[in-house]
Amino acid sequence: MCSVCGCGAGETRVEKGAHHKHEHGHSHSDAHAHSHSHQHKHGDGTTHEHAHDHEHMHVHDEGAAHHDHLHHGDGVIDYGHGPAHAHAPGMSQARMVAIEQDILAKNNAYAADNRAFFNAHGILALNLVSSPGSGKTTLLVKTIERLKEELPVAVIEGDQQTSNDAARIRATGVPAIQVNTGKGCHLDGHMVGHAVEHVSPPDDSVLFIENVGNLVCPAAFDLGEAHKVVILSVTEGEDKPLKYPDMFHAADLMILAKTDLLPHVDFDVAATIANARMVNPRIKVLQVSAKTGEGLDAWLQWIRAARTMAMTGRETAQAAAAVQGA
Repeated sequence: MCSVCGCGAGETRVEKGAHHKHEHGHSHSDAHAHSHSHQHKHGDGTTHEHAHDHEHMHVHDEGAAHHDHLHHGDGVIDYGHGPAHAHAPGMSQARMVAIEQDILAKNNAYAADNRAFFNAHGILALNLVSSPGSGKTTLLVKTIERLKEELPVAVIEGDQQTSNDAARIRATGVPAIQVNTGKGCHLDGHMVGHAVEHVSPPDDSVLFIENVGNLVCPAAFDLGEAHKVVILSVTEGEDKPLKYPDMFHAADLMILAKTDLLPHVDFDVAATIANARMVNPRIKVLQVSAKTGEGLDAWLQWIRAARTMAMTGRETAQAAAAVQGA
């Protein structure tokens, strides 16, 4: 359960190439916890094992309730259609805060494993975040079309339902895996770890993680990425950075998207940038139109520079390991 927003996905298990379903029945009204361990296996044969707990808050009527998890063989990981596990009337604020801290600590452990894997393989992982309808997927498609002949690219797509965005990405010719979060409003480190097993990004590649459209909870959940990139379209308000400060504070780059619409909308670019830098003085800003191509070169150059740093980090780590092993 995410005590920040009340979303929850329950327990999950992913098997590549499988389409199966888990049902769990509960007929009680207290918190319960259980743990299990499993391995993540990556495309190069590397594995890492997680032992992790699941704590759910259930307040159900008499009888059993179910939450389901479907894992498809068509490139979709589905984290459920069932109810969010946020039914905890009467729970104290202190207890809710304790649960939130526990969830974030577990997530950070998964994210650290992901980051270690990315660093060891020189993979640049970018976490793309925004409100729904900002143009993330369109920008990503245009970006991939420009980069795919130059460097290896893979994509993890996050949405509550459907595999529409992953299909759009695969149409460009690059590998993509869809993660459906069900009632969940964000990806987390555990989901991304499973998705990486499926999409198997090669060494020195760029891995784009398109998060669920939401400017709240994705700010708190580290996925192991090198950078969060927040996308704000000119059809939104100039005060978005002030309304959602955690996200803009966590981001290293803000892309002002759909700039081709500026002549047709009442949007103050300078005020938006000033608001973003009020929240995060270090944030970089690029103005981009996926439709006209304006600003795409600067965005691609930013990606190339970040990838070079990721590759250099891998080479440095390998050199240090070789010295230690000598």
